[in-house]
Amino acid sequence: MYARMKIRDTVRVPPTRFEEDIEEVIEDLLWEQFEGKLDKEYGMIVGIESIEEIGDGRIIEGDGAVYFDVVFNAITFKPLMQEVIEGEVIEIVEFGAFVNIGPLDGLIHMSQITEDYVVFDDKNKRLIGKETKKSLQEGDFVRARIVALSLKEREPEKSKIGLTMRQPWLGNLKWIDEDIQKLMKEKENI
Repeated sequence: MYARMKIRDTVRVPPTRFEEDIEEVIEDLLWEQFEGKLDKEYGMIVGIESIEEIGDGRIIEGDGAVYFDVVFNAITFKPLMQEVIEGEVIEIVEFGAFVNIGPLDGLIHMSQITEDYVVFDDKNKRLIGKETKKSLQEGDFVRARIVALSLKEREPEKSKIGLTMRQPWLGNLKWIDEDIQKLMKEKENI
């Protein structure tokens, strides 16, 4: 889930940047310090939106830099357990599909794609339901639910997000559209 968060932190401005506009320097340093960082409380910081307050600078003996307490607004992405998300399938592998859900990727294991038995078509890089013939391939858009979550602050790229599509109204958006069309036709025949 994306959110706008108000964050309070300290920014170290090195002496080499004293001649520049302090607000621009602090904004640059905030982007360097926070963009792409993962925090258990806030989630992944996607970007700095605005600076609300810059406190008085403090000098620490032995360090030529000035430290400023700063309050700023950031856009964050924090996936939540049981949250329903939509994303694009970016890779099909023999054990499932990787889905881009913003700044992080999730995995839909083969067993979580559909109620049908799913097989891996290595030649065409897609997953196919044995009975339903429903397929999933790179570039497809899906709706899934987050069922496993392990966020790693120190190594965000090693974070793991497990997804499932084995519930009504989850799955490949094409399948969902087909189900809606089918229901509409059934309704018209009543």
